[in-house]
Amino acid sequence: MNDSTIVTESVKRFKWVGTRPIRPDGVPKVTGRALYGADLKLPGMLFGKVLRSPHAHARIKSIDTSAAEKLPGVKAVVTAKDLPEQKFDYIGPERVAVNFWHVTRNIMAREKALYEGHAIAAVAAISASIAEQAAALIKVDYEVLPHVIDVDDAMKPDAPLLFEDMITRGMDPAPTKPSNISKKLEFAIGDVEKGFKEADVVIEKEFKTAAVHQAYIEPHACVAKAEADGQIEIWSSSQGHFTMRALTAQILGAKLGDIRVTPAEIGGGFGGKTVTYLEPVAAMLSRKAGLPVRLNMSREDVFRASGPTSGASMWVKIGVKKDGRITAADGVFKFQAGAFPGSPVMNGCLCAFAPYDIPNQHAVGYDVVSNRPKAAAYRAPGSPIAGFAAESVIDMCAKAIGMDPLELRIKNVAGIGAPTIAGPKHAHAGFRETLEALYNHPGYKAKLGKNQGRGVACGYWFNGGGESGATIQVNADGTVLVATGSPDVGGSRASMALMAAETLGVDYSNVRAIVADTGSVGYTHVTGGSRVTFATGIAVVTATRSAIKDLCKRAAMIWDVDPEGVVWEDGCAKPAGSNVGDFKPLTLKELAAKAAATGGPITASAGTNAGGQAPGFCAQFFDVEVDPETGRVDILRAVCAQDVGRAIHPSYVEGQMQGGVVQGIGWALNEEYIYNAKGQLDNPGFLDYRCPVASDLPMIETIMVEVPNPVHPYGAKGVGEANICPPMAAIACAVENAIGKRMTELPMSPPRVLAALSS
Repeated sequence: MNDSTIVTESVKRFKWVGTRPIRPDGVPKVTGRALYGADLKLPGMLFGKVLRSPHAHARIKSIDTSAAEKLPGVKAVVTAKDLPEQKFDYIGPERVAVNFWHVTRNIMAREKALYEGHAIAAVAAISASIAEQAAALIKVDYEVLPHVIDVDDAMKPDAPLLFEDMITRGMDPAPTKPSNISKKLEFAIGDVEKGFKEADVVIEKEFKTAAVHQAYIEPHACVAKAEADGQIEIWSSSQGHFTMRALTAQILGAKLGDIRVTPAEIGGGFGGKTVTYLEPVAAMLSRKAGLPVRLNMSREDVFRASGPTSGASMWVKIGVKKDGRITAADGVFKFQAGAFPGSPVMNGCLCAFAPYDIPNQHAVGYDVVSNRPKAAAYRAPGSPIAGFAAESVIDMCAKAIGMDPLELRIKNVAGIGAPTIAGPKHAHAGFRETLEALYNHPGYKAKLGKNQGRGVACGYWFNGGGESGATIQVNADGTVLVATGSPDVGGSRASMALMAAETLGVDYSNVRAIVADTGSVGYTHVTGGSRVTFATGIAVVTATRSAIKDLCKRAAMIWDVDPEGVVWEDGCAKPAGSNVGDFKPLTLKELAAKAAATGGPITASAGTNAGGQAPGFCAQFFDVEVDPETGRVDILRAVCAQDVGRAIHPSYVEGQMQGGVVQGIGWALNEEYIYNAKGQLDNPGFLDYRCPVASDLPMIETIMVEVPNPVHPYGAKGVGEANICPPMAAIACAVENAIGKRMTELPMSPPRVLAALSS
């Protein structure tokens, strides 16, 4: 079996789409020439430092910055009073609603510090050492308050309240007393009680997961330069510089048109760099100082003050008939939101049972605040957490009726027309083919040894569409520039260039893709949710087709024929038929050379609000070996099958799949936030927060299943999310098959496994 196998339903093959050219950003990155957020240096630039709370929960009685302001070399000091107050209001669709009253308090604490690491004040000075000295001189008078870390504890009636006026939304009638439960969600289709009565076997179980960080290599960093006329320039390492512009404008009370954000290279994000922490603070410091300011986080800052994903406490109940048909599924999902509302619990409710055609479903979700950094997105946010519980119970059901766990899933596959718990029916295929590809893998039936086990699980993500802009420029020598507003996290520069080259019919080497600043390309939403190759790809292809239409008109002008008589094929303008005339085809290079004589620069722009994205389905199996003396779990084999729509650049797709698996392995076995009795994080660094390293991992085998998305010009679906969803449950199932004990709490670290073995 090859390391990568493509199972394809597609008929048409392309010249460039589906090939593996060298990544366009590779050389600058491996030679160290690429500029990241902390690399930029401007004349007169100051160095910023953020003072952070040492307490998990404390009322801020006063802040005295006078000593810091008097320190020679200090040019500006900022506290929350420098940022305008925001209206308390939830804006946008419920799944991604934003409340700027909360956002501004996360950027800079006001009434209370709500977690260790919460930003209290910031300084800008002529050197990093002076900035650090100045921050230490700021005197904060705290009234330390009781704190709460665990989600179940935070939901108790006598729990310390983060917000004394928080009344749970989504409950009818509304509660009369405040609590830490920000929101309750409930979804249902069919009749679950009837479904459970129809089942021959009903299994229910409780589960817990720990908060885990995205663990990107590059800490957050930015540079801001505020001019005297109110203009602000920002260089930001983020997954969405248009979003950084919008959030900074909102927090500062500035106009969007007065802010221009240039994307720096980004050293990983995985959802965690869709949030703004530093940009508004750096901009305000620059405003006050009149000089550029650079702010960056240390690794400890990243762990203590930027968003991990939620930890959760869950209960799942599933009913199944003896023939394997699932009749009902129910779940309660309690997610930690961190210090401010906004956990991905809604995603968890919507994704938990989504891969399966289950007629009766019910899910309740709770968004719960606690004294932790506010949760941020992490690859398919919410889905891996809920999937751990749901997929574990499905595995238990398969065992109870004596059916192979993949066969049970194939029997219940959500195909086109299957209902979802939110109401709409599935409109895309691809899951069945993915399951069958995994089932037919030769390793799935391979024999295992002592203390070894095999586990299976699946994953689901909606995948994203949304707003994207793109511009095409044809240069005088016939080369092409593709400019988009999507930061390149997963290889989008290559995929954009491939799709433009394919559409134009020119050599890939003649197309250069760049990520443009907010003043040079149309609005583009964040790089996240596996939306870029789909949505920004549509914008690129649309702009390219507009350029082709213009090129055909120019050829018609040269030939003095009707534009309708010209077609574009293989990178050339050609007569549509013999009746048009006997003209030699005009290449892109020839037309580019005549641009001045035929109308001027050859450019085209397009914007889209892309809908019709197909969801992502993934299925994986793991073989593990458990050391009965230490509780250590070793991964022997990992096989990942995923419906990728069409692999625009297969090497990048494989990398996305393998990366999701690796992060899922860390989530399953080692990674967790560990707090002490004071609510302080005990492992804010890579030495003690243990991510998998190469020696912890097997070769990860990928099976790319291509079921093209008919809505996309080249069939693309998102590939960055669904692959992180299965590992936790699959590894838990494998561990049970190795030791006979079902692990229901993550991570399955050696002490927990050893405790299970001895219980």
